[in-house]
Amino acid sequence: MDTLIPADNHFAVMAGLFVIAAIGFLAEKTRIGAVLTGAVVAIFLAIFAANLRIIPQSAPAYSFVFSYFVPVLIPLFLMKADLKKIFFETGRMTLAFGVAALGTALGAIAAVSVLDFGAQEAGIAGVFTATYIGGSVNYAALLDITGLRADGAFVSAATAVDNLASGLFLALLAILPGWRWLATRFPARDHTKGEVEAEEDGKATAATLTITIAFALTIVALGDMLTGLLGGLLGNLGVEDAARQAGNWRYAIITVLTLIPATLMPKTMARLHGGYELGIGLAFVFFAAIAAGADIPSLIQQAPLLMVLVLILLGVHLIVLFGLGSLLRLSVPELITASNAAILGATTAPALAAAKGWKDLVTPGVLVGVFGYALGTLIATAVYQFWPG
Repeated sequence: MDTLIPADNHFAVMAGLFVIAAIGFLAEKTRIGAVLTGAVVAIFLAIFAANLRIIPQSAPAYSFVFSYFVPVLIPLFLMKADLKKIFFETGRMTLAFGVAALGTALGAIAAVSVLDFGAQEAGIAGVFTATYIGGSVNYAALLDITGLRADGAFVSAATAVDNLASGLFLALLAILPGWRWLATRFPARDHTKGEVEAEEDGKATAATLTITIAFALTIVALGDMLTGLLGGLLGNLGVEDAARQAGNWRYAIITVLTLIPATLMPKTMARLHGGYELGIGLAFVFFAAIAAGADIPSLIQQAPLLMVLVLILLGVHLIVLFGLGSLLRLSVPELITASNAAILGATTAPALAAAKGWKDLVTPGVLVGVFGYALGTLIATAVYQFWPG
């Protein structure tokens, strides 16, 4: 169907995403916007704009955002991430992520057990366990392992449901910290101080912004080069689908390359201003691009059973997350960031943590998200292999 802004009008589509992001920031100055947060406003605006046919639900500009903005967010957020200062928080986040992953696995098992998917039960349980522990990388892997990739109708419906659920769940995660009833039942910790402090000792200038962007792009370029070399090495060792296996480690490699100078040269990196703020702006654009893919009428028609599955899965996930999280004395921001890393991956976790001002959870959010890439396929394969019947 035609949209007001055609999908092939790349500048207009990109302008639409930035306008939505800008409205999100402006909305935070209003009473309602301050409660919802700018990220949630941007997500819902993108969903409404896409379903009202103002912007397209898929476009090359969105692919550009996913391919180029997302990897750059990692070095922008982590360029001042001194590991010597965040080791303890990373340990707590690993525990929180383990709780989130357990909630996902139990949620998938419960949902598929309650609903009737016939002979596809084991495969569907594995696929949704994978995508909500590690993200799209693990999702693709389990589609291959289970053989469901050959079922085009299922893949199309499952992908559509995942797009909508991702946008709405991200909005929910952004809203939950403001719920006083929930906050009072968990220990209060100050996560606003950390390795990605706002600009306190200087202002961003044309020079610092240029150097910051140069640093981020160089890190991503080096990361992709090393990822390619890793793929070649795995290929020479006879590893099946070596390129994809190496790609699983792309964000881990980018993260390590960023953390090296941040940890070894903290004073030098501290002189670069503006990267954190630039990353927040691009993160809002990224949120809008994710949400724009939610085709609500199509989902209602094509995938009602899968929508129920996702509702049950995410419901159990949240019950386990906050139930065990309370017993383990984890804070709400830690649990929200861990859940984000599991359900949406290593890219949105640091972006939302930064947007909420949880500066000391940005790097741990990336690290546990990357951990999810390795853990997701392993757990999901076990769910699939050991499914009864």
